[in-house]
Amino acid sequence: MVHLQNDWDDLLADEFKKDYYLQLREFLKSAYRSQTVYPSMHDIFNALRLSSYAATNVVIVGQDPYINPGEAHGLAFSVQPGARIPPSLLNIFKELESDMLCYMPDNGHLVHWAQQGVLLLNNVLTVQRGASRSHANKGWEQFTDRVLELINMKEEPVVCMLWGRDAQRKGQFLNNPKHLILTAAHPSPLAGGRFFGCKHFSKANEFLTENNLKAINWQITNLNRKGE
Repeated sequence: MVHLQNDWDDLLADEFKKDYYLQLREFLKSAYRSQTVYPSMHDIFNALRLSSYAATNVVIVGQDPYINPGEAHGLAFSVQPGARIPPSLLNIFKELESDMLCYMPDNGHLVHWAQQGVLLLNNVLTVQRGASRSHANKGWEQFTDRVLELINMKEEPVVCMLWGRDAQRKGQFLNNPKHLILTAAHPSPLAGGRFFGCKHFSKANEFLTENNLKAINWQITNLNRKGE
């Protein structure tokens, strides 16, 4: 059984009993026994554990976990302390520097965002080491579709950031007029810099403030505490 230890448990209880999820679970049991899979099985649902349904006021949709050792830990775009900052996250930080005057941090550990109600949700929650999209079309997409359907039902306004085509396909589940849907190119260097200038972070904070919700502190603190 999956225990998220917040309100997601009740909201997703039926989902964990569906045939597609039970098949996904069997696939994962085999994969974790026979392959190196990221993130750790204990970290798969960290996005939902760290940002409860009630607390979620921003959603950022990613693709699948990072494929290198020591990086993925269950939050889209985030890496574990001590890991190098991946190129996509580096571009996110560059946009933050331009948009919000945030300094460039020395780490890519985004738990600080999750603790403020930013749901960092990958489309697919697991991956085989070194093989991007290796766990696509195994059932995770249906599960994360349901998470976004539930977000769409929220009465409180939510900002949803959809970067790249995969994330934007999820937009079909987000039609609540109370929510703000922001789209942009994926922050990957492969997008040719088209992500830059989207100003999603300032737009999100403006929207939250206008709706009497707390703005997000997007600044990631340096782990070595220098240069703050």
